[in-house]
Amino acid sequence: MTPPDGIPSHPAVRAFVEAVNAHDPQALWAVLAKDATVIDVGTERDLHAWVERELLTSNARMEVVRESSDGLSVGARFHNDIWGDIDTAWEFSVSDGVIRRFVTGPG
Repeated sequence: MTPPDGIPSHPAVRAFVEAVNAHDPQALWAVLAKDATVIDVGTERDLHAWVERELLTSNARMEVVRESSDGLSVGARFHNDIWGDIDTAWEFSVSDGVIRRFVTGPG
C-alpha cells in the first residue's frame, strides 16, 4: 500500500525517515537502539560507520512509495551522493519504540 503523503505509518519508521530527510543525527541516533544492527545488501555492516557514510554525510534522502500493512517494511526512492538515485527496500525490527535492526538493499 502507498502511505498517505509518503509518510510511513509506523512511528519509529516515520521518525527514521524524517531524521534521514532532515539530516538530523541527533534524531536518527535517538530512534536507533544503542545495540542496533544494519544489514545492507545481505551483509551486516558496522552501524555507526554505515549510518555516518550512507545517511548523514552523503545528503541522503528517502521518499517512501509503499509500505507493508504493519508499516515495518517500506519501499523508497533513495538518494545519496554516493549511489545517486536508487529504488530500495527496507525492513525494520522495532521494540520499545526504537529500531533494533534494519535490512536494506535494492528494491
